[in-house]
Amino acid sequence: MKTKLILLSTLFTLLLSLAGVKVLTVNPNEALAYPPAVGILGKAKDCLACHVNNGPWKDDEKTIIDIIDKETKKSFKQPDGSFLIEVKRGEVRNLLTVIGRTKEDTERAPYRNAWLYVDPKTIESSSLSKFAPGWDVNLPGSCRIVGDKLEGYEGAKITVLPMGIRAADSARHAELTLQVMLTKGESVKGKPKEGMTGSYFERRVRLKVMD
Repeated sequence: MKTKLILLSTLFTLLLSLAGVKVLTVNPNEALAYPPAVGILGKAKDCLACHVNNGPWKDDEKTIIDIIDKETKKSFKQPDGSFLIEVKRGEVRNLLTVIGRTKEDTERAPYRNAWLYVDPKTIESSSLSKFAPGWDVNLPGSCRIVGDKLEGYEGAKITVLPMGIRAADSARHAELTLQVMLTKGESVKGKPKEGMTGSYFERRVRLKVMD
């Protein structure tokens, strides 16, 4: 299973490279996951084009969706619930996407989390990357089995995965939608709305270039 996931992650990186998207290097042992296809290989606006929002994990109080600085572990979350990420032009900023349920949750936890960072203006484009134009990124979306550990989230049922972003010369301030699905079960082949239980969330993410 581990080998299969690494191969899928490598294939995704190769596809982005062939599409002309600059890909930042990431440790394969840290990026043991595979990318969801919604918004990358298709023109669906969100995960619900294929999957159902029928899961029991609908409350924001016990749902963890956070983006933090990999080095400082400081959250980019703003008082309104959105995220503001400031990046100096030409430099790489390494982030951690943290998703899951708090330790206080009494529901049976999801065992797989999927997420995707999407610039809504790119949905109709033919590019494999739906990230903000002018920004280099190594892992804009993924799907990972719950069970990661992170200081400050002791006892929580979470996934944690690094993502590096870089504001290239053509980068401008941008706004993304972070699409998240907490899931358990398996979709039926050819019938993605059957077999899998999932709860869908969205978060607003602002990218700011610091010249």
